[in-house]
Amino acid sequence: MEPMVDLQELISRAGDAVVVCDVHGSIILWNRAAERMFGYTEAEALGQSLDLIIPEKLRARHWDGYRKTMATGVTRYGADVLQVPAIDKAGRQFSIAFTVSLLHSADGAVTAIASIIRDDTRRFEKDRAQRMRISELEALLTHAQKVTGI
Repeated sequence: MEPMVDLQELISRAGDAVVVCDVHGSIILWNRAAERMFGYTEAEALGQSLDLIIPEKLRARHWDGYRKTMATGVTRYGADVLQVPAIDKAGRQFSIAFTVSLLHSADGAVTAIASIIRDDTRRFEKDRAQRMRISELEALLTHAQKVTGI
């Protein structure tokens, strides 16, 4: 006997944010993890544009890519993780990592796009600190080589 899976409960209880938007970019699904991550309740988010969580300076680029994906039915972020800044209800900017899945109607037309999103701020800050430290060490090495003539 196959186990019964309640997809609504799975999405509701997922640790990562699950956000689904229609072809126009209006939010049609917003789970509890999205509420925690972005600060908007489901009632506040449903029907809203994704601009709700996209920093203003990135919106034009986002929408260019979104429209292209909806028109072509092709995305490069289905398997690759995309890392970008996001904003929450309080206006705090933070780093997210996500993948997307295109959803199709029975005739194959793209009807929606689902995103699985994780707050990636800690990893991003750790990577940035490591890059800064490497740059500092490289500068020290270069200086030491100049001073010693090596």
